[in-house]
Amino acid sequence: MLVELAAQTGFFITWIIIAALAVLLMIIMSGLLFWRDYANPTFERWQRKNDPTYPSPLMVRREALQMLKGVLSASFCPALALYLVESGWSKAYAGLGGHSVAYLIFTFFVIWIGSDLYEWAYHRLGHTAKFWWQQHKGHHVFFNPTPFAVIADDHADQFLRSVPLLAIPLLMPVNMDLLFLTYGTFFYGYGVYLHWGHEATYPDAHHPWINTSFQHWVHHAKSRLYKPMHTGFFFKLWDQLAGSVYEAPPETCLCARCSLARGERTRAEFDAIPKPDYRPLLRPSFWLSGHPDSKDSHLPAPAAQPDRAA
Repeated sequence: MLVELAAQTGFFITWIIIAALAVLLMIIMSGLLFWRDYANPTFERWQRKNDPTYPSPLMVRREALQMLKGVLSASFCPALALYLVESGWSKAYAGLGGHSVAYLIFTFFVIWIGSDLYEWAYHRLGHTAKFWWQQHKGHHVFFNPTPFAVIADDHADQFLRSVPLLAIPLLMPVNMDLLFLTYGTFFYGYGVYLHWGHEATYPDAHHPWINTSFQHWVHHAKSRLYKPMHTGFFFKLWDQLAGSVYEAPPETCLCARCSLARGERTRAEFDAIPKPDYRPLLRPSFWLSGHPDSKDSHLPAPAAQPDRAA
């Protein structure tokens, strides 16, 4: 389907369509989750929130605008990959393309594991090389991320992240619908979970090989230049081999399971935490000016960046 679209519309129109579809996906997946757990928090869900506080509407606006800024660069490689199918430079195909269902399953795992290793490596580079840290550090403004922070990166960072969508079809035969579906739902969906800011009951923070939202919150709170920590996406293996993991005994671990076991995250604590009014996010004037209406003037401004997971 996507290959036929590129053949009919050309590179630039395909690029715009993919960017528009990406924005729609973000609004649905990130927006609905944000509205449930941030605009309408409950005590039970707050008990599993990584950072016990809630970001201001101004910070959420900044997240969403930075997310939109990265869409064009993130969708360039996918559009070029589709264009190259028609030009004959790519090994990609539509349908089964003469391959078996078993080969489709095989390529899915190649995409999944190979992309996860690539994600860890390029992300780690953003914390070990000064030049790449300059491209990546804007993402770490969001020390208390929401689901809108998934691709809230600068242009170069997002372009580098999307390179596998271009490289994989050049290196091996791959079904383009499978490739795009894997990235659009599987990877973006897991990215929403990692930036959700809340922990699930399973997998919890102590799972031996899966990165959870807790590990990614630790990454946002503690990882800096020359201090990579949990730069992986799905799997802990890469960071475990590199020695860039956060570990703490149960008596000091900040995850929800350990905090609840110590009798923390009480109703009194929840009641004392300010709950920002996110209604300004529904007003076009707020997105244009960055200033809430006068009746919302009590809303807090973005806070400084404390080392939340210290």
